[in-house]
Amino acid sequence: MSRPIHPAPLRRGMAAACAALLFVALASGTATGADPTPTLTPTPPSPSPTTPSATGDTGLAGLDPRIREIMRKPDYRNAQWGLLQTDPDSGRVVHSLFPEQFFIPGSTAKLISVSGPWHTLGADHRFVTPLYAVGERDGATLTGDLDLVAQGDLTMGGRTRPDGTVAYTDLDHTYANDFPGATLTPENPLAGIDLLARQVRASGITRVDGDVIVDSRLFLPDPELVPTPTPLIINDNLIDLMTTPGDRPGADARLDWRPKVAPYQVTSAVKTVAAGKPTAVTVTATDGGTRIHLTGTIAADSEPLLRTSPIGDPAAFGRVALIEALERAGVHVTADPSGANPVGRLPRDYAGRPRVAAYTSPPYAQYAKLILKVSHNLGANLGICLLAVTAKSDQCPAGFPVLADFLDQAGVDREQAQLMDGRGGNPADRATPQVLVQMLDYWQRTPDARLFREALPILGVDGLLAENCRSCPARGKVFAKTGAAVGGDALNDRLAVGAITIAGYLDKGGGRFDTFYAGVNGASTPSADPTEVLAIANDLAMIAAYLQESS
Repeated sequence: MSRPIHPAPLRRGMAAACAALLFVALASGTATGADPTPTLTPTPPSPSPTTPSATGDTGLAGLDPRIREIMRKPDYRNAQWGLLQTDPDSGRVVHSLFPEQFFIPGSTAKLISVSGPWHTLGADHRFVTPLYAVGERDGATLTGDLDLVAQGDLTMGGRTRPDGTVAYTDLDHTYANDFPGATLTPENPLAGIDLLARQVRASGITRVDGDVIVDSRLFLPDPELVPTPTPLIINDNLIDLMTTPGDRPGADARLDWRPKVAPYQVTSAVKTVAAGKPTAVTVTATDGGTRIHLTGTIAADSEPLLRTSPIGDPAAFGRVALIEALERAGVHVTADPSGANPVGRLPRDYAGRPRVAAYTSPPYAQYAKLILKVSHNLGANLGICLLAVTAKSDQCPAGFPVLADFLDQAGVDREQAQLMDGRGGNPADRATPQVLVQMLDYWQRTPDARLFREALPILGVDGLLAENCRSCPARGKVFAKTGAAVGGDALNDRLAVGAITIAGYLDKGGGRFDTFYAGVNGASTPSADPTEVLAIANDLAMIAAYLQESS
C-alpha cells in the first residue's frame, strides 16, 4: 500500500486515511450492487469486444458477467480499466484489456522492487550486523569504542518470533496515522540491540572507557525515497504511541509507548469522553522529534488507539539504545548517552579489529513476506538501496541499474515499467499489466515459486486481503499484491481514485496458477467520504475472486 497522491491540500488527511482503508475492506462474499445501464468506454477507443487487437486485447467478451457488471458501474464512467490473465503453463492469454498501456501501479510496483533484492541477495540471505571493539582491551575494560556497523537490516530483531519467522499484523503499525485499526506485533522492538549487548557482556567486557558509535556508511539516505531508508532501522524508525480510554469520561487517557529510549520523552493531554463521542488524537513532535506530545479525545468505549511519531535521527537513536542496553546487560559505558553519534571517530575499516558481537537476521524471504503482506513502504524502498550496495555504491539510485539488469535476465520487458522508488508511490511511477504479469510468470519458473506466491496477501486469509471475500469460493485461492493511489478532488468535493490495482496468482486447481492483473485508473467516489473507496477496493478484490472462480 502506498501513500496517496495529494492534488488537493484540503483533502490531505482524508486521502491519507483512504490509503489505509482501501484494503481493510468489507468482508462481503459478493460484489457491491452495480447499475447495468452505463457502458464501459475505455480510452483510447477499444476494438470490438469480440476481435482481439494488435496488442492482445480481448475486450470484455468471455469475461464472467459479474466482472462486466462491476466495470459498468457509474463510478467508473470516466475510468480506464486494465486486465490480463494468462495460463503460464500453456502461454495462453485468457483475458486481456489494454495489456500494454501504462497504469498507475500503486503498490503492485512492489512485485518488481521486491523481486530484485530477492533474486540478487537470495531468499536465504541473512544480514549480519557486527559490533567491533576499536581500542585497547585490558581484562574486562575496553579503552576505546564499540562500533555498530549497520547493514541495512529491516527489523534488527524487532519482529522476529522464537521460530525465526518475522511477525506482522494485517494492518501494520506503519499505517497507524492513516487508519485507527493498525496494531502492534508483540515482539520487543529492541530485541536485536539487547542481544548485541548481552553478547558484549559474554565476551568479558564490563566497562567501556570510550563511546558507542553507529557506523551508517553503508549507504547515504536518499530523500527522494519516501519513507527514507537508513542503514540502521529500529522499529521502522518509529515511536509507537498507544492511547487507552481512562476509567470514566473526563479522566486522563492512559498512554504507553515504545521503544523507550532516552532522550525521547512522551507526554499526553488526551482526555476520555463519553462513549460514542469522537475519538481524535493529534501527535506533535519537537526538538528533532525527541519531544512528543499527544492531545485530543478518546471515547470511553473506544479500542486502544495507535499512533506513531518518526525517529528523527535513527543512528543517534540506535547509539543511545545500545548504550542503555549495555548498561542493562552489565556493561558500563563512560560516554554521555545524550551526546551526538561521534562518526568522526570511526576507523577507515575494521581489518584486525575484534568482533565482539553480531546480530544475524532471519532470511531475506521473511523480510520480503513482510513487505508484500502489509505493503511495507520503508522495506520496499530499502531494497533499492540494498541493490546499490551490491554494486559497491553508497548512492541508493545506483540500485536501479541493478534492478534493470535483473529484469533483463528474467525476461521482463522493463520498458513497460517506470519507477522512481521501490514502493510505487512516486507520481511518475507507471507499469503495464503485461510487465507485472511477466514478473509474476518469472517466479513460476524458479525453485522459489511457492515461497514467493505465499509471501503475497491471500484473499480472505491474511495481509491486506484478509477482510475481503471471507466466505466466497475463492477464499484462500487468490495470492495477490494490492495497490492504491488516492487523492482529493476539491472542485467536486469528492475523492479522486488515481488507481486501485491487484496482481498475483489464481489457484485454478491441479497445480495450475494463472497470473493476473486487474486495475482501474481515474475512478471517482460520489462524495468525500473515505469509506466510499472501500467499494472500489472490494470491486477489485471481487474481480480477482471471479477470475479464480471462472472456468
